[in-house]
Amino acid sequence: MYIRLQDLEIRKLEFREEYAAGAIDLGGDAKQIAPLNTKGRAEVVHEHHGGKEIVSDIRLVGNLSTRLEVECARCLDPVQHDITSEFDLLYRPLGAERGADEVSISEAETEIGYYDGDGLQLEDVLREQVLLALPLKSVCSEECKGMCPHCGRRLTEGACNCREEMKDPRWDALNEIKKRLK
Repeated sequence: MYIRLQDLEIRKLEFREEYAAGAIDLGGDAKQIAPLNTKGRAEVVHEHHGGKEIVSDIRLVGNLSTRLEVECARCLDPVQHDITSEFDLLYRPLGAERGADEVSISEAETEIGYYDGDGLQLEDVLREQVLLALPLKSVCSEECKGMCPHCGRRLTEGACNCREEMKDPRWDALNEIKKRLK
């Protein structure tokens, strides 16, 4: 769904959308396995930026819910997460912040996104909000011991028979010096 600034100048836009499983591309790390439901509103907010300069921001307020599948950070088994999130976002036109390259910004300004052209895609906003709601690392269980780096056996199922010690190539230069000193 494309939200156009021209349409928002006339009236607020109420939205209620459902995106089928897999419809929102979340990159390679996460997969949408249930419909993503969202509802909310979009409106234009006019800001005065000194003199007669007025900037038209887009404000999105709403919520979303879906189910995602990611890999366990330890053993790579699939882990499911139910995601629900509420958002109140402000998008400013790209290039509205003219001036010096390095300027001080307030904490409130760190929460502002930018749009290019005459509007923005709701799907892009939802993708960002879903990824922000996802935990940084997911584990299938707290007891998960991960995998052996040599044979790939899941260590939760039992110890592997690998006896080979894993060598870290970053120590090769120091090991060479140690051999020469002997």
